[in-house]
Amino acid sequence: MRAGFDQLTPRQIVEELDKYIVGQTKAKKAVAIALRNRIRRQRLPAELRDEVAPKNIIMIGPTGVGKTEIARRISKLTGAPFIKVEATKYTEVGYVGRDVESMVRDLMSVSMSMVKTELQEEVRQEAERRTQDALIDLLLPGLRKPPQQSAENQQMSFPFFGDAAGEGTPPAARQPEEAPAEQAPPEPAPSKADTEKTIEIFRKKLAKGELEEKFVEIDASSGPPPTTIEIFSGNSFEAMDMNIGGFIKNMMGGGWRKKKKVTVGQAREILLAEEMDKLIDTDKVTDIARERAEQMGIIFIDEIDKIASKEGRTGADVSREGVQRDILPIVEGSKVNTKYGMVDTAHILFIAAGAFHISKPSDLIPELQGRFPIRVELGALTKDDFIRILTQPQNALIKQYTELLKTEEVTLDFDESAVTRLAELAADVNSQSENIGARRLHTIMELLLEDVSYNAPDLKGQSIAVTASYVDEKLKDVAQNQDLSRYIL
Repeated sequence: MRAGFDQLTPRQIVEELDKYIVGQTKAKKAVAIALRNRIRRQRLPAELRDEVAPKNIIMIGPTGVGKTEIARRISKLTGAPFIKVEATKYTEVGYVGRDVESMVRDLMSVSMSMVKTELQEEVRQEAERRTQDALIDLLLPGLRKPPQQSAENQQMSFPFFGDAAGEGTPPAARQPEEAPAEQAPPEPAPSKADTEKTIEIFRKKLAKGELEEKFVEIDASSGPPPTTIEIFSGNSFEAMDMNIGGFIKNMMGGGWRKKKKVTVGQAREILLAEEMDKLIDTDKVTDIARERAEQMGIIFIDEIDKIASKEGRTGADVSREGVQRDILPIVEGSKVNTKYGMVDTAHILFIAAGAFHISKPSDLIPELQGRFPIRVELGALTKDDFIRILTQPQNALIKQYTELLKTEEVTLDFDESAVTRLAELAADVNSQSENIGARRLHTIMELLLEDVSYNAPDLKGQSIAVTASYVDEKLKDVAQNQDLSRYIL
């Protein structure tokens, strides 16, 4: 959980969502309460904590009104493991398609990645120190740690062949003694003070980045060996995740290594990653990740209306209902086998979403409906909403385009009348063709600034005033033609 999140009240959570999402107050309140209830549950006594199930949410509304964005933002806000899946990519067992349990395995993989990254940051300082030592050894081979031969290595004794002098060796196999050849006197070894001085010079050069482009040869691992092997995690071959090569590497105690010639900068990245992997405890990562996925995980199931089936229908609807029945035990709470161990889904928060413009929530099987007790409707966006989307959020579209063109030293100056005209056009197009919500603004903005974006390198240093008349000029075909869908899809 992200630091400080447990101190956020539902009102503060909604305020955070307001920074990025316009309107949809009901949906924001629903998710804020659901998140706060997760914090409250953690504070309950252990015997009561397991009895409190999450109140799953189903969002109903047209495309482009903020359903997915709400789920994505709460994931960032909480720091909880989060995945978004499309209900349409799952099929009933026996059909070709993904197994519904794969959503839990994906969530566990995301949780593992998050926890591993966090723990790596804790050991980064020590890993950087070790990496620098390793780089010194590559740049000054044998200087920092001169090879030393132990007495045992100098005179090795073998029970069957005798010692290094030849004792116990059959006489016929012994070589006649020869007079020692004259050898050049060995070069004097550098003093300890000289060695330390050289190493310190190279440390300073590394710190200043003066050696980044120098080439060195390293032994690079082909990848960390897997700690577990998942053969069957579900009911389909899609769940088979068996890496024979990884298995052999694991059996042999490590990954295959090969020599690579890389720059010091590249070597630093490779060695740092390896050192951080060595310093973190894989079992600890797995335990924390599993706990986080089970207690704080969020799975967002989009397009759930596409698997709704009306009573009495046959054909494709049979498979859709089968998918619902496969999803049901996961939402109710079951144990799913993953390569990191069993994951209990009883306290994972599920948020479903769909337009439901053809079907309706009551077309879902009753058991699945019961597992989504909170239903919120998201309204279609109006002209005023579009004005706010263009200007107010921290990721407002006008701000995005202004900053993008600023990198080419081109200044965009949007007049208030231009913003109003863009909002009117977006609302008009949505009302006369397919309503795709705020996504319409992306298309209109691209059409509006197409020429400026194309010619930006030649407009360096110029300022472009975007007014209502400028908008009308650039989008006059769209504004005048009744069949607007021909121009803006």
